[in-house]
Amino acid sequence: MVLSREAIGRKLAPGSPALFTTAPLAYAHPMGHIPDDSALMLRYKEGDTGAFETLYRRHNDALYRYLLRLCRHPATAEDIFQDVWGKIINARANYRPTAKFTTFMYRVAHNCFIDHARRNKRHANSAELEPDLHADASELPETLVERSLARERLMLALKNLPEEQRDAFLLHEEAGLGIDQIASVTGCNRETAKSRLRYAVKKLRDAIGGPQ
Repeated sequence: MVLSREAIGRKLAPGSPALFTTAPLAYAHPMGHIPDDSALMLRYKEGDTGAFETLYRRHNDALYRYLLRLCRHPATAEDIFQDVWGKIINARANYRPTAKFTTFMYRVAHNCFIDHARRNKRHANSAELEPDLHADASELPETLVERSLARERLMLALKNLPEEQRDAFLLHEEAGLGIDQIASVTGCNRETAKSRLRYAVKKLRDAIGGPQ
């Protein structure tokens, strides 16, 4: 049975504990304190499922957008999304905050995508992205058309980027990662990550006619 993103909050992987149904542990931080991601993951490691709920809600949308734009197919993005959270759950016992949680999460996501691509060589021929669901109904029709065309040009340009450059760009724009984090996620050195991002930005600007 394939679970939706909403269902992942209740059950992510066979044998994993039910999530979001258990009250936080007694030692959880009081209301008003906003723990960072690593602290939440460490609390989840100790059994605080409420901490994982916060962590999941904090990052699930950005992670899904990254995967959707990376693989360009909603159903595939959903499958990889589930796989990523399942691996994070399974890794909780050995989790160590040696890097930012987002670096850890996107490294898992990157590896899951690579594994999928190796299993399914035809993923690049999949369907188009979902339409923009956040258009402002008050915008003039001319503005909506112009924005739609710009989006189509951007999506086409993004699709035509080499995979390494597209990944670097999405990690930067969708995930908000810096050069060092991108290098860590993708397993390359800093200069390579910087070069991939620079070339990606230049090609996208050329494609949509933006400033150089």
